[in-house]
Amino acid sequence: MGISERKIREKDERRRRIVVAARTIAERDGWASVTIRRLADEIEYSQPVLYSHFQNRDEIVGAVALEGFGELAGILRAAIRPSSTPGELVEGVATAYLDFAFARPAMYEAMFILPTALRFARSDTPAQLREGFAAMATVIAPFFQDGDTATETFWAALHGLAELERHGRIRPAFRSRRITLIMQMVSGQSR
Repeated sequence: MGISERKIREKDERRRRIVVAARTIAERDGWASVTIRRLADEIEYSQPVLYSHFQNRDEIVGAVALEGFGELAGILRAAIRPSSTPGELVEGVATAYLDFAFARPAMYEAMFILPTALRFARSDTPAQLREGFAAMATVIAPFFQDGDTATETFWAALHGLAELERHGRIRPAFRSRRITLIMQMVSGQSR
């Protein structure tokens, strides 16, 4: 391995350590505790080294969010079981989405609440974001002609439920009933 390859590998490893440290601190103590100074102390690098990888904290949050979108996309794809009915697919993806939001609250916050430069529905949207949306679109498509708008609405409903429950505005005990209601509304089975 040449010197330039080693330097690239080392730089990538430093960047990875910064992202892992940010995620760890956020999961343990909340995002307010994730500062450049604290990250530098945590991974034993100087603050200028962190700034050589990320311009600011928002870029670090964006890197964590991008990882989260990749994880969420994989989880949503895994929830799409070929043997399921279209309604069961909606229910499975909705359940997987909400389970992700509650299992990884700091990551979910980085993905959907904190400021980042990540954007959806643009030509430069990262693949991780597109893949998660595509998984949701797969289960919504059988029910709607305007798949993108219907998928955005489905996603907005799930996000709203996640945020309302995360902040104690709705009762957690009724999560599965809400998922069933969403499935019934999407599939036209509501009574």
